[in-house]
Amino acid sequence: MNAITLAMATRDLLTGEAHGVNEDVELPLASVGKLLLLAEVAMSIEGGILGADEPVELLDDDYCAGSGLLTSLANRAWTVGDLALLTAAISDNTATNALLRRVGVERVNAAAAALGLSRTRLLDRVREPRGPEHPPTFAIGTAAELVSLAVLVSGEEGWQVLMRGWMRQNTDHSLVPALVRHDPEGGWLANKTGTDDGVRTDVGIMSGRVAYAVLACGPPGSDHELATAVRQAGLALASPERGLQ
Repeated sequence: MNAITLAMATRDLLTGEAHGVNEDVELPLASVGKLLLLAEVAMSIEGGILGADEPVELLDDDYCAGSGLLTSLANRAWTVGDLALLTAAISDNTATNALLRRVGVERVNAAAAALGLSRTRLLDRVREPRGPEHPPTFAIGTAAELVSLAVLVSGEEGWQVLMRGWMRQNTDHSLVPALVRHDPEGGWLANKTGTDDGVRTDVGIMSGRVAYAVLACGPPGSDHELATAVRQAGLALASPERGLQ
């Protein structure tokens, strides 16, 4: 990949109006792939397959550097609900790996496929660092499929409300909403970001009105340009005619 690729898909939740650029291009997702895990966990809690208060003991193999707090905390037992919230709010890699061990990558991908995400999938657990013997990236997918997931998460079924609540706790507003008003009150924003070398991604719902997926990928060292491209996409999403600014 020698040049920057920006893929974007949006859906107006009130009018159904949709727009896209490169929306069917399959790209690495970084931590945005954790949305697939959160969807499976939320649906399993609603279906009684998992309990939000079910304890999960962290194993040594779950621990992963990078984003998160669990590598610095002494407690080794957390509930499914705690781990989901840590995954959504601070993209905790250790919490993600513990949940993935509990439910399995295959089950996550099967649930995603059942929701219509046939090209958006997890390839592996989270690894820091990722070696040549591992799958090349954590997750891959398309903006078109991810915006369809964001539309689903805007709904009022039990699992949708639960997952949206987790996403509203996300602390990373540095990409799509960075240059626009994003009132922390009232659930104005529910999103999940992904950051890796040469990858900046953001998927979510703005103001309860616009579902979006913005994926930017480029060569190593292009992170500033990628972040700028995603932020400019956020400005376009929050244009005055949408009533979001």
